[in-house]
Amino acid sequence: MGNVKQVAVLGSTGSIGRQTLEVISAHPKHFGIIGLAAGKNLDLLTRQISQFQPRFVYFQDRKALPADTDYTFLSLEEMASHPEVDIVVMATSGKWGLHPTLAAVKAGKRLALANKESLVMAGEIITTEAKQNRAKILPVDSEHSAIWQCLEGETGKPNKIILTASGGPFYHYSQAKLNKVTVEQALKHPSWRMGKKVTIDSATLMNKGLEVIEAHWLFGFPFEHINVLIHPQSIIHSMVEFGDGSVKAQLGCPDMRLPIQYALSYPERLPNPQLPKLDWESIKELTFAPPDYDSFPCLKLATEAGRRGGTYPAVLCGADEVAVELFLSGGIKFTDIARLVEQALEGHKATSHPTLEEILAADSWGREMVRQLASRDNL
Repeated sequence: MGNVKQVAVLGSTGSIGRQTLEVISAHPKHFGIIGLAAGKNLDLLTRQISQFQPRFVYFQDRKALPADTDYTFLSLEEMASHPEVDIVVMATSGKWGLHPTLAAVKAGKRLALANKESLVMAGEIITTEAKQNRAKILPVDSEHSAIWQCLEGETGKPNKIILTASGGPFYHYSQAKLNKVTVEQALKHPSWRMGKKVTIDSATLMNKGLEVIEAHWLFGFPFEHINVLIHPQSIIHSMVEFGDGSVKAQLGCPDMRLPIQYALSYPERLPNPQLPKLDWESIKELTFAPPDYDSFPCLKLATEAGRRGGTYPAVLCGADEVAVELFLSGGIKFTDIARLVEQALEGHKATSHPTLEEILAADSWGREMVRQLASRDNL
């Protein structure tokens, strides 16, 4: 790879950010940390600053940062577009990744993207800017990384993208059991190690619906050519079907460090003894099933919001984020998440080809609508 690539990790204290730093620590001859950014976890960020000695740092409360450390404070947008940054890892959560993602692609950066909301909310704007500025968007999600790897070297247009989903911990639950799901149960994902928001979204299958929208923008595929299959073993991370009927699949252990490392090292594949390898003798079966849209309506809601386009996906993201927060705090039931998101989408009057300001306004509208709906329910 030549010289050491300088990496800025935005969202360094979150699950993806921490695993990114693990990967980078395993390859000191290939990658260096030039920037770290976090929003809340000051203790962890302080330890990361001490370990990696970044030149640039961001924290939401600037005054809380230690004053005796030799670094330059930059905003998220300044860090994402800084000329000395070679790779931007966008691991921030929610809408906070939108502006720095846009700044990175406008600066023509190599962007390892883990922030779903950026493409879901503003896919048209971001992909257009990326093309105009020759920025490279490298997916970090295991499913999109799998599709990307399957498409490498192919010249013909594939027939179909097949996104796999573990189904989460409740896939075989009845409606009665889903109504009684606790926060503790929902946070126990059977396959992946993730943050709370993504874990709950995986349990409702909202996460998979957001990935359908992402795949549409990342790979330029119409929604009718993007399918979802439940694959509980989480070994096949996604598949691509080609015109001759052949299907390519990418397989691996369910470990986010694998797609993170591929996004950082592309087009090379670096050895890493810390990463797990598949034990083929222990794999007894690989099973697949269609998704149950009735029991898990969030998947259908997200896909339909993506088809409608405009500001619908922004409302979807804002509404879902608040609904998940309410569930985590004990304010609503697990099944209320989908109900509240659906009601917010039904009440929205969309704007086609929205500006960034209109997208953010729609996100705020969706958040407030869910708060109002939940408040009425509790009266």
